[in-house]
Amino acid sequence: MKRVAIVLLVVQCWSAACAQTQELSAGKETSSSGLTGAGAGGSSTTAAKPGRADGLGNPLLGGERHPLYRLRPSDVVTISFTVAPEFNQTLTVQPDGYLMLKDVGMIEVQGLNLEQFQEAVQKSYRRYLHDPQAAVALKDFARPYFIVGGQVERPGKYELRSDTTVAEAVQIAGGLTLMAKCSQIVLFRRVDDDLVETHLLDLKKMLKQKSLKEDAHLRPGDLVFVPQNAISKIAPFLTRPSMSMYVNPTEF
Repeated sequence: MKRVAIVLLVVQCWSAACAQTQELSAGKETSSSGLTGAGAGGSSTTAAKPGRADGLGNPLLGGERHPLYRLRPSDVVTISFTVAPEFNQTLTVQPDGYLMLKDVGMIEVQGLNLEQFQEAVQKSYRRYLHDPQAAVALKDFARPYFIVGGQVERPGKYELRSDTTVAEAVQIAGGLTLMAKCSQIVLFRRVDDDLVETHLLDLKKMLKQKSLKEDAHLRPGDLVFVPQNAISKIAPFLTRPSMSMYVNPTEF
């Protein structure tokens, strides 16, 4: 029995020593890199980046925070070759998303950012040039816009030149009319060809509380619609004395 107990004690001591050795090895690997978190264990001293250059890959930021511009129809681009200026050209993206490159033919460019477009051009000209070095630039592009409709003084299409909210868009369009129902302003946002999001905003409540925390920020192509209030809908059927008797305008 004493011999069995001694054997068990030796096995336990050996297991504990192995576990301690593994912990020390792991600690040395972590400390040798000089980094913690996402960069731990690497040989580089540069901190790990939170996402790609165009801001993709962070779900807390909605997927894209600062996305790179991507080519779309009607954009005008210039292509310049370092050692072959005879291939320099200025082109407009066609409605189908294609470009007609000189001596090459059609290539699809819609949805590409400028870096991807440059790679596509250089790849297309490898049959003509040994090492094509092309520089591309965006010369002109369709200006981002938003639309304000309904009960505003100047409904129409406006350029989205900077960060703009729904409340600011209403003011840009001349403000609300007397027939506007400012408690139910609708923001339409197209997600794709088959899906449109709608957001209902109570501008009256936000202004009354002197807080614009719920005010939505516009994106290119958004439509802000201000509906007609109930008073203006029934006004043609009522005389003025009856309207003032039964309807309180401050409720709308």
